[in-house]
Amino acid sequence: MLQVNMHEAKTNLSSLIASGKAFIIAKAGKPMATVTPYNTDKKIRRVGFMQGMIKVPDDFDRMGEQEIIAMFGVEK
Repeated sequence: MLQVNMHEAKTNLSSLIASGKAFIIAKAGKPMATVTPYNTDKKIRRVGFMQGMIKVPDDFDRMGEQEIIAMFGVEK
């Protein structure tokens, strides 16, 4: 990743940003900040996007109930 000193970053900020690449701003050779491009292409995850595509069995919350009781000896 490109590293530029503070003065160079102030002088060339427009061209550094226009390059579209991430870069590090350093002070006396020590990294101080990372500048990364803002990405608006990320897909938004939505809840329920597979609605109607999957069938949940009616006994879903009771699946394996007998095995759990046998293992732990606990009933409702």
